[in-house]
Amino acid sequence: MTDVQDVRDPELPGLLLTVERDALIPLLRARPDADFALPTAACPGWTVRDVLAHCSAALMRVVESRFEEGVFSPESNDRDIAERAEWTNALVVDELERGMTEAGPVIARAGGVLDLIALGEWVHAGDVRDTFGEPGAYSGAGVPYALTLLARVTREKGHLPVHADLDDVGEPVRLGATSGVRTPARFIGGAATLVRLYSGRTVDGASYELVGAEIAEMNIFG
Repeated sequence: MTDVQDVRDPELPGLLLTVERDALIPLLRARPDADFALPTAACPGWTVRDVLAHCSAALMRVVESRFEEGVFSPESNDRDIAERAEWTNALVVDELERGMTEAGPVIARAGGVLDLIALGEWVHAGDVRDTFGEPGAYSGAGVPYALTLLARVTREKGHLPVHADLDDVGEPVRLGATSGVRTPARFIGGAATLVRLYSGRTVDGASYELVGAEIAEMNIFG
């Protein structure tokens, strides 16, 4: 069974970001401007461009250590998007590429408090892929790193314990609290579906089983 390691790997968040950067940035540069205006189902009220602007802004805040009071609140996120309203799509993608390149070392040095940002960025990349109808939304080369990070984050948050048997991953994954106070829930399905559940994304049409937990309990970003 794949279990969270006792010692945090400080390089893991940065590795997840760079793996996703190498896949996502070329995809974005190949899309027409019209695709950046597409509405995203995962983030109601936000277009693809809004999601990307939010992601690039968040990463640059990490890179520049700008964490004023209220940062990453809905209001702060809206301000970050508005600040980039006059930018071209290409400039937004450029900033995103820089953030995905430079944020990793800063996150590594932060001792774990910023790790969830890397996971959130990876999930948002899945939101964009999903909107485009591209294969591999919430999956791809970053899955092993994302699952390891998800296991650690859910354990440290004391999240509900889950034993996940993944159809497309070689070993089961254990997530959440290890206190033994609650019997682990059981998930059977694909890794992308598991990520969708933990990030509050729709799982309509997905084939999976979840026993011992409600969907509403799974979301770590809610």
